[in-house]
Amino acid sequence: MRVRVTTTAAGITAAALLALPACSSDAETAAATSSTTRSTSPAVPEPGSTPLSSAALTERLLAAGDLGSGYTRKLERAEHNDDVTVLGCPALDDLGGDAATGGSLDFPRQAKTAFTYAGSGDSEISEELYSDTPGKLSDGMGRIFDAMTGCPTYQVLVGGSAIDITTQKTTPPHLGDEQWSQLLTFSAGGHDSVMKQTAIRDGNVLVIVSGSPALVDRHLDKALAKATAR
Repeated sequence: MRVRVTTTAAGITAAALLALPACSSDAETAAATSSTTRSTSPAVPEPGSTPLSSAALTERLLAAGDLGSGYTRKLERAEHNDDVTVLGCPALDDLGGDAATGGSLDFPRQAKTAFTYAGSGDSEISEELYSDTPGKLSDGMGRIFDAMTGCPTYQVLVGGSAIDITTQKTTPPHLGDEQWSQLLTFSAGGHDSVMKQTAIRDGNVLVIVSGSPALVDRHLDKALAKATAR
């Protein structure tokens, strides 16, 4: 079965990957999928958890000065839609179109930024911030990641190119109220690349940091601290 979705990047961006659950027929030999840790019950909204505006979230994004020397902010490009075909992923049927709509999670209050780092082979790191009630953030993020845990390997076709993707469970740091983390390996044309993706929900803010594993580990704490500053 083929399920068609659209994404807003030339390749598979971090946010788009959240909307592409994996499928495999052999769970014993495939890599483990994304990891979720829930330290509090997210079902009941917390007092005073009014969602932040997109403008407020933008002010809480990391800046190049927060990261240190060698970082350059990537300029936003005009939105470009690629037709992405996911091969053999019935989990998308269960999720429905709300999770597979493109390069953003389905929360209206959001802000994004991305940087290149010249000190490590032009590695990249991106940050996404979302705000809603704690329950909505938890339910939306958890539903997508739970779907991804169904199968750890899948293939997508992007602009006629086939990309094999595997996900591997990683242990998220015990930060915030709820955590998710995974490694994604992209294989195409005989080359592999690895991206780490860690999401932390702290109250009414969801922070997603993606990119080079070393850079994600290095800057996750400061991204969360700035995003959740009272």
